[in-house]
Amino acid sequence: MPVTGRLVDALADYRAAPLALHRLPPVPGVRVRQELVPGPSGAPDVLVRVYRPDDTTAALPAVLWIHGGGFVLGGIDSVHLSAAQAAAAASAVVVAVRYRLAPEARFPAPLDDCYAALTWLAGNTAEVGADPARLAVAGGSSGGALAAGLTLLARDRGGPRLTFQHLSTPVLDDRLTSGSMTAFTDTPIWNRRLAEESWQLYLGDLVGDAPVYAAPARAADLSGLPPAYISTAQFDPLRDEGIAYALRLADAGVPVELHNFPAEYHAFGQGGDPRDQRRIGAEHLQALRRGLHP
Repeated sequence: MPVTGRLVDALADYRAAPLALHRLPPVPGVRVRQELVPGPSGAPDVLVRVYRPDDTTAALPAVLWIHGGGFVLGGIDSVHLSAAQAAAAASAVVVAVRYRLAPEARFPAPLDDCYAALTWLAGNTAEVGADPARLAVAGGSSGGALAAGLTLLARDRGGPRLTFQHLSTPVLDDRLTSGSMTAFTDTPIWNRRLAEESWQLYLGDLVGDAPVYAAPARAADLSGLPPAYISTAQFDPLRDEGIAYALRLADAGVPVELHNFPAEYHAFGQGGDPRDQRRIGAEHLQALRRGLHP
């Protein structure tokens, strides 16, 4: 969803209600259902879609699948195909979550919705055919920020025990001081200008003093977090914060796999070589499968 102007001017183009299930393109070999699960206290219920391979009745690992969009765009429909493909390729239950978006719902509302979906998943593993000992989170871009924030929140609250985190070109640091963030001011798909606006819309009055659950790179202690796969792109302003976070996880004793893809832009889009796109997509799915089936 490339944005050429301001994020706030693009909201109307990306705020459609979710499609009915029968209008979603089917993915052979994968069943999908959706339901409303209890939301945070005093907040609306949260819509989730549950994807499961139909070739097995065994308890499978499960992953909460969080869409990106700069905290303000995107939706559960935007990850329908990727969630279904992940369920098939990784032999897993994939639960995509529709969380509230900024600026109408600023931090912590989106994270609270995702945490509500995660706790529902952890409490209903038998219902969805999941293995309670193998729960994971996955997200790209701002979905990566929410996924990483969930690992910190679950650790600190004594919440669901997570065994893996999969972060693709993640948003992690609101301070915007890295070399790549300083250098890439006009790159396609994502750049410093859009990053500044995104954090402002998400944090509001908290800009400049983000809690660690909003900007996980601010966390002083990364110990006790689940093993991670992190991917970054050479021409992405988010590149250096992703690399730095991976190195800090490793320093904290967390097993981490990091891959910086050369000659790629944020989210691996904007006219890249189709062969490279297929290779990157295949690696992401393989990394997910390895993380869920250690």
